[in-house]
Amino acid sequence: MYLKRPAGGLAFCLFYLASCFTNKYVLSVLQFTYPTLFQGWQTLVGGLLLHVFWKLGWVEINLCSRSEILSWLPASVLFVGIIYAGSRALSRLPIPVFLTVHSASEVITCGFQKFVQKETSHLKVCSVLCLLVAAVCLPLCDTQFDPNGYLWALIHLICVGAYKVFHKLWKPNSLSDLDQQYINYVFSVVLLASASHPAGDLFSALDFPSLYFYRFHSSCCASGLLGFFLMLHAVKLKSSTTSGQYAAWSFLAKLITASLSPFFFVMTANVLTISCLVTSGIGEALLVYTERTGT
Repeated sequence: MYLKRPAGGLAFCLFYLASCFTNKYVLSVLQFTYPTLFQGWQTLVGGLLLHVFWKLGWVEINLCSRSEILSWLPASVLFVGIIYAGSRALSRLPIPVFLTVHSASEVITCGFQKFVQKETSHLKVCSVLCLLVAAVCLPLCDTQFDPNGYLWALIHLICVGAYKVFHKLWKPNSLSDLDQQYINYVFSVVLLASASHPAGDLFSALDFPSLYFYRFHSSCCASGLLGFFLMLHAVKLKSSTTSGQYAAWSFLAKLITASLSPFFFVMTANVLTISCLVTSGIGEALLVYTERTGT
């Protein structure tokens, strides 16, 4: 059976859907396109909540080795790239398109496994080729083609793939997933806060039309909280299931989110665009199968 621990998995899917929709609402509907501030806010909320949960004893964090913390910092740099480029891309691209390009990050992971570790099966190569073909053909078929959106999505894809590869190569095992995320949060807040003025976001945001509106404040609060609880449920689900089961839940969360998003956000699609989305879905389903069976 692919989907075990239904309560935890469904909670993960719900937070994934809500977090993605809230971010899309802030970025595209309200058009708050100041990623150093928006992502800085989200990581600040996530870091503060994780610190509170740690001090209350609700989660366990062990940051005793400075050398291991420093060795993880390259991954934190990639994490900042992931959230910054992802924010830029999501503000310009429909959710199904963004998720399709995001899924193609498996091409980098698979390439590393095949050419460096010599571990990849033929079925996994086929599944990754489906993801690659879908991601490459999608801009050619997209009636809402946005070159800047796809450029940021490509940067996001590269950062996600590099982050996964670094995680596989990283040797120390004493840092848990929550330890790593705590370091990511702290590093992101410092870097994004430092970059907000040079990037021009700090003062440009003062002219944001909805700056003093309740819907903007509530949406930003919701985005921070939902992002944190999504991370917490993802870590919990990953630790309590096999890699195949976690991949199945992740695929289901993406499928639900991509399927429902056209009912809430504007998206124009033709037959070729839908074909690319379906091809990506087939590729990811095959990838889940390979993770589950080890083939």
